[in-house]
Amino acid sequence: MADRSPNDDHSRHPRAHDRMSLCFEVSPPRNGTSVLDDDARRVGVARRVTAARLRYCGLGALVDDAVLIVSELVTNAIQHGDGGQVTVAMSVRDGFVRLAVRHKTPGRPVVCHADDDAERGRGLFLVDRLAAAHGGTWGTSDAGTSTWCTLAVADGRP
Repeated sequence: MADRSPNDDHSRHPRAHDRMSLCFEVSPPRNGTSVLDDDARRVGVARRVTAARLRYCGLGALVDDAVLIVSELVTNAIQHGDGGQVTVAMSVRDGFVRLAVRHKTPGRPVVCHADDDAERGRGLFLVDRLAAAHGGTWGTSDAGTSTWCTLAVADGRP
């Protein structure tokens, strides 16, 4: 039998309360201006960190959909937020992966139904559909300052 490192076992069986978070400063666009390049790059960083953490937890099957969800939630936080800070958190608990983005945003985000030729406005619709496809859901908390999504872990792991 080959020697295995402790990480080999962990990558196939995540701990019941595996967590990670990433916090970064942003400069929200004002008066219809575009998102700054540095902030757009932070969306990519959030995607890569989420993907790496899911793989570390042995949940590679969720990577594509989870990084799309994180991308949409972080982009919304940057585009519509009032604050200068965004926090992305992921946890694995009770058979679900929970993704959350915390930011200062006035009001609660809602699902929009964009026209077929619209270039934006589908983010939360995608989050809603992906969460439902994975036996999860999405919502907001703290008066809309946190938007979260859950995805069921396919094989019922913790």
